[in-house]
Amino acid sequence: MQIADNTVAELNYKLTVDGELIDESHEGHPLAYIHGNGNLIPGMENALTGKSVGDKFSITLEPKEGYGEYDEALSTKVDRSELSGIGNLEVGLQLEAQFPEGTQVATVKAIDGNEVTIDGNHPLAGETLNFEVEVVGVRMATEEELAHGHPHGPGGAH
Repeated sequence: MQIADNTVAELNYKLTVDGELIDESHEGHPLAYIHGNGNLIPGMENALTGKSVGDKFSITLEPKEGYGEYDEALSTKVDRSELSGIGNLEVGLQLEAQFPEGTQVATVKAIDGNEVTIDGNHPLAGETLNFEVEVVGVRMATEEELAHGHPHGPGGAH
């Protein structure tokens, strides 16, 4: 069976950026997702279409196919007093922030006295992503999984 819309695919993978390991599946715990539901970044889902169990391959995704280009407009400086309700404010903290595009997760990038830089870009925005992938399972999604939007059982939720 090939990976296609409404199939549950199970993958072992490693993600690197500039040779640095960013993320990977763990032995015996593949990533499981329903193909065609937008659960993966677009370039990854496109590259997986038509693959079968046992396929091993590399995928290189430019930013537009991954987490997008870095957008300077999503990085802003605010006065620390605007974040007074946050107890342990530190670099790397993720919080919900209001941007012109709406509410989204932002990361505290810098704290300089009373000036705090927050960044609404995904941490991998602007990066070229390199994946090593092995397809370890493909099956049709159940009606319940399709209704819930995610796979159940090993590698999925529930």
